[in-house]
Amino acid sequence: MKKIILLFCLSFVFVGCNQTTNKKSITEETTTNKVVKEPTKPEETEIWEPKPKVIHVDYKTGIPSDAIVLFDGTDFNEWISSKDSTAVKWLLNKDNSMTVKDKEGDIQTKRNFGSVQLHIEWKSNSEVRANGQNRSNSGVFLQNRYEVQILDNNNNDTYVNGQVGAIYKQSIPLVKAASKTGEWNRYDIIYHQPIFDTKGKVSKKATITLLHNGILVQDHFKIKGTTEYIGWPKNNAHGKQPIKLQDHQDKSGVSYKNIWVRELK
Repeated sequence: MKKIILLFCLSFVFVGCNQTTNKKSITEETTTNKVVKEPTKPEETEIWEPKPKVIHVDYKTGIPSDAIVLFDGTDFNEWISSKDSTAVKWLLNKDNSMTVKDKEGDIQTKRNFGSVQLHIEWKSNSEVRANGQNRSNSGVFLQNRYEVQILDNNNNDTYVNGQVGAIYKQSIPLVKAASKTGEWNRYDIIYHQPIFDTKGKVSKKATITLLHNGILVQDHFKIKGTTEYIGWPKNNAHGKQPIKLQDHQDKSGVSYKNIWVRELK
């Protein structure tokens, strides 16, 4: 009988402790998640701070008031030669555009950038001079290493991860939205730079969204690393870097105009 009474008492204590523990868990969860009750007034779910920064858009140019204008057709003040940091030797045109000068090399911004919203307009040469990758080939390099391909693909097939609108050798565009040969195209790019840990390894990959002539062709693609012509992507740690435009050295005659950028946090 004593054993039975003892077992009964122990069971009672155990159940009591378990109920106390459960009550404590529920209380902690409620406190942690701040679960009170569903709001019954609209103002209970209204947030007033912080207020977003106010910017304005110039409706003649389409340029936001907080943008850095990298090229408006008047000069190359924001650019240097990539090979030796000297003055740009590309062609400055009367229509406020610039054209790649063959074998003068790539050009890049004097400023370094991380995550950005980039607007850039470009057109292929109206004269068809070559086929495949040699027809009006150029590229926009983010942080000097991740290429968005520029190419005249009209009636000109090539490997699809290297066609117009591709993230070179990595991501095929969702659709081909190119203008006619010799007509202007628009690229609007949302790019978020990669994050590296203290050991120099990628903890968060770079991402890119690309609108080509207003059409979504890259949808938050996670960049695998550098866009290599030969070999696999590389992921060496880096900080802010220039934006680069490519001289493919094929007498392509690609032209650019109206380039601006907004820095993103």
